[in-house]
Amino acid sequence: MNEKQLAGQKAASYVQDGMTVGLGTGSTVYWTILEIARMVKEGMKITGVATSKNTEKLAQEHGIPLASLEDVSSIDLTIDGADELTEDLTLIKGGGGALLREKIIAYHSTHMIVVADSSKYVNKLGTFPLPVEITPFGYAKTVNAIKKLGCDVSLRKENDVLFLTDNGNYIVDCSFSEIDYPSTLHDRLNQLPGVVENGLFIGYAAKAIIGQENTITYVEK
Repeated sequence: MNEKQLAGQKAASYVQDGMTVGLGTGSTVYWTILEIARMVKEGMKITGVATSKNTEKLAQEHGIPLASLEDVSSIDLTIDGADELTEDLTLIKGGGGALLREKIIAYHSTHMIVVADSSKYVNKLGTFPLPVEITPFGYAKTVNAIKKLGCDVSLRKENDVLFLTDNGNYIVDCSFSEIDYPSTLHDRLNQLPGVVENGLFIGYAAKAIIGQENTITYVEK
């Protein structure tokens, strides 16, 4: 069993009957969703809220009942991945392009568990480029404004065309090398007109489940 599968499946054990569960996006939470689907087939009653169209499709294919965020009163638990995380559970997310929906659902969740393989657990954020979601209107100006914060920027493309998020926006991948002050950077980015949201998740996760070879490491606040 690989590290992603190990972490992803373990996280599903925190799902209890009757819960409303935020279903994350990515290659590690994929295993969580498959395990939840198995539990549903065995009789567990849960309602899922998907963080992306890809996750929605995966959940539907495997028989997990879904509801929209507007149709649930609250979310008991969200399980999602991370592109990088530190010991204080500050995260970079958005490698899959779903950062805005992921952050909205995380905000409205009572608890959030992060699943990751050992390569994602780092001393300092920044090796993975920070995704920033921006509006198509005036995007070149917005990209230039982001660049002035001290990073190299790249507009994300897919099949040689600009990548569109599920919300119809663009993503700028920002290489800072090291992010010394995540909270400050988060606020400076979100103050820029044209920026919708950025992939720094600060204060959302309560626990991380990290697959490491044949064992699991837990990180908690």
